[in-house]
This record gives sequence, C-alpha cells and structure tokens, in this order.
Amino acid sequence: MQRPPAVPTVQIDNDQVTVTEWRFPPGGETGWHRHGMNYVVVPQTTGPLLLDTPNGQVTSQLTTGVSYYRPVGVEHNVINPGDTEFVFVEIEIKQPGQAAAGGCSH
Repeated sequence: MQRPPAVPTVQIDNDQVTVTEWRFPPGGETGWHRHGMNYVVVPQTTGPLLLDTPNGQVTSQLTTGVSYYRPVGVEHNVINPGDTEFVFVEIEIKQPGQAAAGGCSH
C-alpha cells in the first residue's frame, strides 16, 4: 500500500536545534528512519499516530500541546491513521560540535 508522504518544513536549523513542523495528510507517513539526535515532539493536533517499530506496531495517543521526549536512536515509521490532517513540531537537540547534517533522516 502506497501512503502519501508527511510534509516537513524546517523552521529553525542552527548550532543548537533543528525545529521541523511535520504535516501528515490522512494516511500519510514519514517513512522508516532512525533519529540521530535526542528530540522533543510538540503535538499541534490531538489524536492517534500509528508507529511501525522494529518490535511491531504501536498506537500513540497525542494531545495538543502535551510534549514528549525521545532519545537518540529511535527507529520507526510514523503514520497518521486518521481521516484528517495531523500536525506536530519536532525539536531535535544537537550536542556541542554536532553538525547540522547529523539529524533525523526522515
């Protein structure tokens, strides 16, 4: 099954952080990726996201404005299972001396 891609918009990319707004159309996905940095997600939408992980599928219930943190190394494909757009902001935290290209390879 072919899913539409989630649309990333980088808002800030400096020596400290990369801030990306992710917009998921209904059924949209990021594609498999591994996070190269610690990161914080700030949901702009309330609802479920489906995560394909190396250990199987997991549903994560997000709430607008309720942030969460994940460590470097997380691997998954994030999918919007809903029939409306889903939006979150991802803040990747760079370590001192870490190059901008060391981020998430969505």
